[in-house]
Amino acid sequence: MRGTNQLRANATLCVALALLFAFCATVATAQTPLVLPISPKSGSLLVGEAFHRGAIQLPPSAGTSFEAPALSCSPTPCVLPNVQASGGTNIANEDPIAFNPRNPAQLLTGANDYSCTSSLQGFYASSDAGSTWTRTCLPVLAGGFGDGDPMVGYDLNNVAYAGGIQVGTPGQVIVVSRSTNNGTTWSAPVVAAVPTLSGGTTDKGWLEIDTNPTSPNRNCLYVSNTQFDANSNSEISVSHSCDGAKTWVTKVVDTKQIYPASVDQFSDLAIGKDGTVYVSWMRCPATGPTGDCGGTTAKMLVSKSTDQGNTWSAAVTTTTATLAPDSCGAFYGCLPNTFERVSNIPVIAIDNSASANAGHLYVVYYTWTGSQMKVFVTRSTNGGASWSAGVRVAPAAATHDQFFPWLNVAANGAIGATWLDRRNDPGNLLYDAYMGASINGATSFALNVKLTSVMSNPNNDGFGSAFMGDYTGNTIAGATLYASWMDMRNGSFSQDFVGGYKVH
Repeated sequence: MRGTNQLRANATLCVALALLFAFCATVATAQTPLVLPISPKSGSLLVGEAFHRGAIQLPPSAGTSFEAPALSCSPTPCVLPNVQASGGTNIANEDPIAFNPRNPAQLLTGANDYSCTSSLQGFYASSDAGSTWTRTCLPVLAGGFGDGDPMVGYDLNNVAYAGGIQVGTPGQVIVVSRSTNNGTTWSAPVVAAVPTLSGGTTDKGWLEIDTNPTSPNRNCLYVSNTQFDANSNSEISVSHSCDGAKTWVTKVVDTKQIYPASVDQFSDLAIGKDGTVYVSWMRCPATGPTGDCGGTTAKMLVSKSTDQGNTWSAAVTTTTATLAPDSCGAFYGCLPNTFERVSNIPVIAIDNSASANAGHLYVVYYTWTGSQMKVFVTRSTNGGASWSAGVRVAPAAATHDQFFPWLNVAANGAIGATWLDRRNDPGNLLYDAYMGASINGATSFALNVKLTSVMSNPNNDGFGSAFMGDYTGNTIAGATLYASWMDMRNGSFSQDFVGGYKVH
C-alpha cells in the first residue's frame, strides 16, 4: 500500500512539474520573469527600487508608437478608438487619467515610464480630447530620484497636477508638481506626504482634488498613501493642501497595523460636493498559506473627514473580499496563468449630481471565487455608515478573470466601471479592457462593452509577466467615459492606451 501511495505521489509530482515547465516555457517566449521580493510594498515601488540598484535590464527601446485615428466616433453611442498616449520607447504601465473640469478637451494620464530614468514618472497630456498626446517626465527632488506610482488631477483654475513616490533629502516621500500649461512643463516637485512612522517611508499615493464649485473647500488637494515602518507595520495617512500644492499637512487616518497580523495598503479618495473627503483602503492579514496576504480575506475600509482632512471618522468595513492565491511569489496574490502580481484597490466614487442617487457612495473591487477573479460594486446610501452586498459588473456568463477595476460617477449620476477581462480567451490568458454602466445607483450594470480592439498578452509586459502595474483608470467628462489601461499589443512591452465610450 505504501508503495502504491508513493507511485501515486510520484505521478502527481511529474504531472505538476510538466505543467510548471510548460507554463514557464510559455512565459519564456516573452522575457525572463523579473523576480521581486515578497513584500507588502506596492509593485511599482519594488520595481523602482530594483531599477535604481541596477537589478533590472529593460527591453531594447522600440523608438516607435502606435498609429491610431483620432479619439472620436460617430454615430453615438459608440466605442472610442484605441490611442497610445505613452511615448512607445520603453515600458509604461499603471495608468491614472483625469480631465480638466474647466476644459474637458484637456486630459492627463501617466504611467510608470521607464524611459524617464530619473523619476520613472511619465505624464501624457492632450488638448484635443485624447486624439494626440504630449509626453513629459516629472522633475525630481534635488539630488533624488523617483519610484513611480503616478497620480494626476486638475483643479478649477486650469492647473494640472501630477506626482508619485520620490526619494530625496526628506527620505521616501510622495511629491506633487503643478503645470499651468496643461502638462507641457512641470514645476519643481513639492513634498506632499512625509513619513508618519519612526524611520518610515511612504508608498502608493493617490491624488484627488475638490472640483465641486459649491464646496467650501474647492480647489483643495488631497493625497492618500500607505505609511510603512522598518518592520512593515503600516497605516494610512491623507495629506491636504489648500494653497495650490505649496504647503501640505499630513494626518493619520486610522491606527497602526502590526505586521504580520494586519497590513493596510492601496488607498483611494472621493470628495462630496459639500467638501466631505472619503478615503478607502484594503486591510489584509499577512498570515495566508504562503506567509503573506495571498488567498486571505481582506476588509475594504472607508473613513471620512468633514474638516479638510484634519480629523477622520472611525473606519467602516464596506465589504470583505478574498484575494487571489499567491502562486508566483507576490504578496497580495497573483493573476492566474502568469507571474503577475495583482492589487485589490477598493476604488471609491461619489454621486455629486442632482439625481435621485445624489450623495450615494460606490466602491469597486474584485474577489476570488475559487476559480476566477470577479469584479463587484458595493454602495452606501447613508454617507458610508452601511453598505450593500456587492453587485457584479459583468454578466454571469463572463466566467474568466476580471481584474484591475476602476470606477467614477458622471455629472448626471450614471456610474461607469472599467476593468481588464479575459472572457474572450478560452485559455484565460489574454485580456481586453471592458466597461460597465449603471443608471440605477449600482443596483445592476446593464451596459457591458468591450473597449479594446486588440487583446493583450500579459507575458509581453516587458518584465517577463512579472509586473504590468497595480492599477488602470477612468474619468467621465460630460457624456464620454475615458479609460486608460496597460496595453501589450506591440508584443514587446506595455504601453499606456486610452479609449472609452461616448454616449452622445
